[in-house]
Amino acid sequence: MMDEHIKNIKELINSAKLPKMEAILSESKEIASSIVIGRSRFMEKYGVSSELEYKRMSIKNGHVMFHAHIGMNTWDETARSLRAAYDFAESNGFVIDRAGICLDRRMALPKDMRKSAPQESGPYLETEEEWMQVGQAAPIQPHMGDFIIGFPASTENTVSALRAGVTTIGNLSQFFAHEAPMWKRKDITTVETVKAIGIMGFLRDRGTLMHSYLDDGFGALFLDCSTSAAWAYLEKYIVEDLLGAKLAHCVGGLVSDPVKRSGWIFALDEIHGHDCVGSMFYGDTISSHSDPEKNRALTAEYLLWDIMTQIECPTGHAVLPVPFTEAHRAPSLEEICEVQLWGREIEKTAVKMHPHFDFTEPKKFAGSICRKGRRIFNDALSYLEECGVDTKDAVQMLYVLKCMGPRVFEDTLNPSAKNGTAPAGESLAIPNDIFTKTLEQVDIWTPYFNSSEVRQKLSGRRVLLASTDVHEHGLLLIDNLLQQAGCHAVNIGAEKNPDEVVLAGVRYGAEIIFISTHNGMALEYARNVLDEMEEQNVSIPVCMGGVLNQNTEEGTVPVEVSSDLERLGIGIVTDLRRLPECAASLLATLQ
Repeated sequence: MMDEHIKNIKELINSAKLPKMEAILSESKEIASSIVIGRSRFMEKYGVSSELEYKRMSIKNGHVMFHAHIGMNTWDETARSLRAAYDFAESNGFVIDRAGICLDRRMALPKDMRKSAPQESGPYLETEEEWMQVGQAAPIQPHMGDFIIGFPASTENTVSALRAGVTTIGNLSQFFAHEAPMWKRKDITTVETVKAIGIMGFLRDRGTLMHSYLDDGFGALFLDCSTSAAWAYLEKYIVEDLLGAKLAHCVGGLVSDPVKRSGWIFALDEIHGHDCVGSMFYGDTISSHSDPEKNRALTAEYLLWDIMTQIECPTGHAVLPVPFTEAHRAPSLEEICEVQLWGREIEKTAVKMHPHFDFTEPKKFAGSICRKGRRIFNDALSYLEECGVDTKDAVQMLYVLKCMGPRVFEDTLNPSAKNGTAPAGESLAIPNDIFTKTLEQVDIWTPYFNSSEVRQKLSGRRVLLASTDVHEHGLLLIDNLLQQAGCHAVNIGAEKNPDEVVLAGVRYGAEIIFISTHNGMALEYARNVLDEMEEQNVSIPVCMGGVLNQNTEEGTVPVEVSSDLERLGIGIVTDLRRLPECAASLLATLQ
């Protein structure tokens, strides 16, 4: 099998005809020389030239930074929300240090393609004037992590962000696991990503930070935390050693175990040679309840750990309290402000608790995954060289790793993650929390899906699974459960365009298609799927689940569209217990 992978990678390199890194970097240098980095209102207020400078001051002074995600449906509403959030913080005596501007995923596309792609959640910046307003909306430092670097529009978006005064930009991890909507050219995406990181590298001495959220990429798809650590070493090598930029890693959203949450900070500090400057540390999103009140206790737990760890090992990671309603729907401004205020109360408790806390276990976790991760990283470089990859060329490295995918990478370089053994002197796999929780749900639901009642409805049926976005773990759960019910399930994975879904449905002879969605595009995506079927003269029943909402140009947050989907003939699943009934009902239409 390894020989086959080596052969495939060699063929991939030969067929891609990628330009050399040096040629791309010469363009980066020319572009960087013409950029005047803007001064945000935050920079003016605190007398700094970049967020990096402010982070280093915070590390020195023991200030724990706080981050908020703010991305309403339009830029005007987002700007108003930033100002209102700043005013709320001022009136309550605290600071929101930074805000992630959660852009519409269409922004990842070249400008001439954006209007034809489905609208998703988040603001859409159409004009240079809107871009320039990003840093001027309020004295909160803007962060742009989603859909900037790592996509076909990487270069133009990076230039616009820097000119607006945004100095921490990402998201490299998204390059590997995400795709721009309706886009298929991995080679162009790779070139533009390298060019954009190169620009950040040439402007490194002016405080630029290249952000990468590990949980948004392959880091979330590996079984073993040590593979995720190896991937962090690999990203650092590409960004810092090859392209000269300063890398700021982020984790947390898919980490629920408090020892691991704390341990990841110590691990990142080790991976970055004890000069770690992080972007933010995401709140736990995989333990959230549908009842917002129950999320208060969860938020208190992870914030205590996150804040105490920043006091113990200051890295500049801004803690991110997730609004209590986010598991259910896109939060409102009031809910964002509420959780920020709640976080400051937890900070007071964390400061009191820190002197009495023992970090032995988090440090042991960090030491374990770093030792094994470093070995996997070195093995990865040797393996890629054996495959004919120029490991000194970031273009080849990024392209091959993206095409390689998380499963081949981990199965090849860390087989102990799956087989339960470990080389001499190394620890057994430490499972990533998201997989642990997914498998727990499989165990909970297996008796129901394996029951004679459910198997009678679904056994032998040919089912296609796909996701509109990067949220892949729901697909893994459904895939497992449908197989328990006797289905012949084909999972084509995340970030699939409507035409890809319909084509795969026809190719595999699917009797029903299950689509998971999350990003405020449910209704438009469903219409595109149905239009594609009509164009292809096929008719396959479709069932959708996840977060069934849709952005509207008038609203500030996506609206629930389940009834609209049902009117289109789409089956709706908001509870796993209803999935067999919904599928059986749709399948009956074929008879």
